[in-house]
Formats: sequence, C-alpha cells, structure tokens
Amino acid sequence: MASSDGWPAGVLERFLAGIVDGPLTVRPIGDGHSNLTYLVSGSRSVVVRRPPPPPLPPGAHDVLREARLLRGLAGTGVPVPEVLATAEAGEVIDSPLYVMSHVEGSVVTTRTPDPLATPAQRRAIGESLVEALARVHAVDWRTAGLEDMGRPEGFNLRHLKRMRRLVAYADGALPEAFAEVDAWLERNAPPESGESLVHNDFRLGNVILGPDAPGRVVAVLDWELATLGDPLFDVGYFLASWPVPGERPTPTGAFATAVLEEGYPTREELAERYAAVTGRDLSQLRWYTTMALWKLAVLYEYSHCRALHSGGDPYYADPTLVTAFLDAAKKTISR
Repeated sequence: MASSDGWPAGVLERFLAGIVDGPLTVRPIGDGHSNLTYLVSGSRSVVVRRPPPPPLPPGAHDVLREARLLRGLAGTGVPVPEVLATAEAGEVIDSPLYVMSHVEGSVVTTRTPDPLATPAQRRAIGESLVEALARVHAVDWRTAGLEDMGRPEGFNLRHLKRMRRLVAYADGALPEAFAEVDAWLERNAPPESGESLVHNDFRLGNVILGPDAPGRVVAVLDWELATLGDPLFDVGYFLASWPVPGERPTPTGAFATAVLEEGYPTREELAERYAAVTGRDLSQLRWYTTMALWKLAVLYEYSHCRALHSGGDPYYADPTLVTAFLDAAKKTISR
C-alpha cells in the first residue's frame, strides 16, 4: 500500500477486502482540522474517516455516531454518502473509523471549477445549498431513528451556556473579549423557532458539488457536530460563513472566498430563498448569526489554548483567528 499518512502496513487491505481490492493508495483529503479523512483507491475509491490523534475533548470526534447518523439519513432526500463499514477502536487501529462511498464532484473553497464557473451556475450552486439545508431541516428525525442525537427543547440558551463554559474562568467569569457579545446573546435569546436535525457546520466547504452543470449539491459532509435543535442556528452559521465583498472574511469565510465571484447569491438572497422554501420566520436571524460567530470564536479560543499548552493543532495558535470571529459578531450586533 502506497500511503502518505502513516497507516500501519496492510491494515486497510485486510479490513477493506471485499469492499476495495488492492493494491491500495491512501491520501488525506479535507482541511485536517476535525476528523481525519482519507481517500482510499484500488479497484474502486472509498473514503475512510477517523478521529484525530488524542488528546480529544470529551464527546468530540465521535465517528461512529456520525456513521449512524449517515445511515439514518439514507432515503430521506438529504444527499449523503453511503456508509459501507464501521470498526470500533482496536478492531483495525487504536481508534474507531468508518468507510463511506466516494461521491464524485468538487469541494469548492477559493475558486469555482470551470464547468460551473458562470454567473448562472454560481447562482444555481447557492440556491442548491439552501435547498439542501432545507431538506436537512425537513427530516423526520424520529422516523429516521435519530431521536437520541440531541435535546431540541431549550436548545438556544443551553447551547449558549455550554459554549460559555469552554472559555470561562474557574469562577464562571468570561474573558473580557467574549463578555460583551455573550451578554447581548443572553439578553436577546429568542425561543426556539422549531425542532429539527441541525448539521451545526453547514457551509460551502462541507458539501460536494456535482462535476457538471447545473450547479448542485450531491453530498453533504462532516456531520460530526450534528444534533437536534433550532434549525435557524444552521441558517445563521451558514450565512456567517458566507463572505461578502469589502469585508475581511472570518476563518471559516476564508474557506469560501469563491462566493465573491460574479453570480453567487448575497447573504440576503440566500436568507430570502430559505424563508421561501421553508416558510420559516427569519425576523430573529441576527441573533442566530451572532451566536454562530460567537460560538466559532469560543471553539477557536479553546483550540488556541490547546495548541499553545497541550500539543493541539498548530493551525489554531494564531490569536487573530479568534478576534476575527469576535469582530464579526460585534459588527452583526450593531447592524
């Protein structure tokens, strides 16, 4: 097996026998800042997903939960890869993993692929993203067997308090940089707009687009943070990660600068289309967008501290990643 990732020799050949016949090649794909993802090619191509090396935050990077969720979504109308196999920690390597089908297409970040690089196709991509998100929120999660994926009651304030604990001092006080936005979020928290499956990381870089026109989402990826809660949190997060001309992109927005090309819908147009497709009231959207930005600042601060003190991902060592999210949250509040 030719590999650039350090998998023990022969382990994947043995585990994947009957799914992919060798010789196999393995290469990492994705940005590498969450669960680790590999394209494995032989008689066919599949994708293998596993957690990053320890230490891991409690409850994070549960790939077998993610695999179960993908299986639950099969046949619901949400485009997802097919789960082909799973393994508990110790069965193949020292961590759990799962194998899914490889979906042909492109993950777009900074440039739209040539077959889709026209204003009309870019607009179609934006509209397809909204429609894919609406399908996520329309899933009957009870029928899909996903009722234990979260607690939708009281989601908004509970989510705020849970995130707050990640950066609070021992006495419960927050660092000054976080306190202003946190206080605004608590004062203005709306009641939940509904109950649905929430992807929790829905953005351009977490979908696969079909390789040819029309521009369309053919798979939604990276479900490791999915839960049950308020569907408008996904909308706020999606828009918070969608760059706009003339504004410094946030770190998640930096992975989607292709949308600054001619033809992509604006944030306002995306929100209007979601409201038209779902019938949901978006009058409180500013809270959800601010919450998404503040949450990202919290998660990046948590990862920043790990990078500095316990050998976490060095990507997060840059403190300006956190301030970019906080600045965007304050700007959203002031609009």
